[in-house]
Amino acid sequence: MASVDEVRAGVQHATGKAGESVGALQQAISALEEARQTFAQVMQGTSQSDAGQVDGLLQQALQSIGDAQQTVNAAVSTAESLASRL
Repeated sequence: MASVDEVRAGVQHATGKAGESVGALQQAISALEEARQTFAQVMQGTSQSDAGQVDGLLQQALQSIGDAQQTVNAAVSTAESLASRL
């Protein structure tokens, strides 16, 4: 069985990796926002009905990534709380 210090170190390593994933998710949000803006600019004034669908799908992707960020942050917070009680 792992010692308390080993468990704390493992939790710290895991929360660090999770924190890195939040940074990656933020980069994905930035890239999708740029893609959405660019698409909106090039499709401005078009009569293509699917243009709105593309924007809606990109917005949905942004929301999903934002939700993922919140979930990861909650997991990190919970893990840190658990480690502090050891």
